[in-house]
Amino acid sequence: MWAAIQFPNLSPEAFGFDLFGMHFGIRWYALGYIVGIAIGWWIIRMAISRPRLWAGEQPAMTRAQLEELVTWMVIGIIAGGRLGFVLFYQPGYYLQNPLDIVKIWQGGMSFHGGFLGVVIGVILFSRKYQLVTWSILDLLAIATPPALGLVRVANFVNGELWGRPTDAPWGVIFPGPAAQACATATEPCVRHPSQLYEAGLEGLVLGAVLLFLAFARGWLKRPAMLSGLFLLGYGLARFTVEFFRQADAQFITPDNPWGHVVRLGEAGLTMGQVLTLPMIIFGIAFLVYGARRTPR
Repeated sequence: MWAAIQFPNLSPEAFGFDLFGMHFGIRWYALGYIVGIAIGWWIIRMAISRPRLWAGEQPAMTRAQLEELVTWMVIGIIAGGRLGFVLFYQPGYYLQNPLDIVKIWQGGMSFHGGFLGVVIGVILFSRKYQLVTWSILDLLAIATPPALGLVRVANFVNGELWGRPTDAPWGVIFPGPAAQACATATEPCVRHPSQLYEAGLEGLVLGAVLLFLAFARGWLKRPAMLSGLFLLGYGLARFTVEFFRQADAQFITPDNPWGHVVRLGEAGLTMGQVLTLPMIIFGIAFLVYGARRTPR
C-alpha cells in the first residue's frame, strides 16, 4: 500500500455536557459558523472604523447598523443555506418528507443557497436604511472567507464531503462504509482531503487577497470590485476542487461514477460546478462594472 494518512480520532462534537438526563453539545460545524460570523463582524467593524478606506471618507454604514446587519445575515445564511440544500440536492426526499426541512441539526446546508439568502438580506437591509448596496456586499465579501475556511475544516473533522480516491501521499483514509466503498480486500480506500483544499483556497488564499486589496489598496472606494473578485475567486476555487471531491451519493450511478449532472461523454460537470458557473460569470461582470464606473 502507498503512503496515506489515517483519519485522526476526532469527535464531531467540540464540547458538551449532560443535564437532567439529557445531553447538550456544540458540534464543530455549528462552531465554525459561530466563530466565522464573529470574525466577519470584527473585519467589517475594522473597515467601517477607518474613514480613509472609503470614498469621501464616508463608511458604508454605522456600527449600530452593523449590529442589525448581523441578524439579517444569520437569518439569510440559515434559511437560504437550508432551502438551497433542499432544492439543489435532495428535492425528491424533502417533497415526500416536508417536516424534515426544518431539521437543520441533522445536517444539510448549501453554500450557494446561503449566498443567495445573504444577497437578498443585503438588498432588503440596504433599502431599509438607504445604503449603497454594492458597498455592503463588498464588506461581506471580505468578511465571508474566514467562515468558509472554518466550516470546511469542520467538514473534515466530521469526516464528510471527502474527495475522490487517490494515490497521493497526503491522501486520507476516512472511516465509514461510504468512504471505504472503494476499498479492496487488502487495501483501504484513500481519498483526497478535499475539505482542506477548499479551506485553503476559499478561506486562506481568497481571504488574504481580499483583505489586502480592501485595507492596503483602497478597493473599498471602488464599489462592486471586491464583490466581483469574491465571486470569481470562490467560483474558480470551488470549480477546481470539484475535480477532486466526491459527488453527492444521489448523483452517482454505476454508469455515472463521478456524479456528473451534465455529461459530455466521459467528462462532465458536477452539481457544484454547475451552480458555480454563474458565480464566475457574474464575478467577471461585476469586476468590469466596478472598474468602469469608479475612477482609479
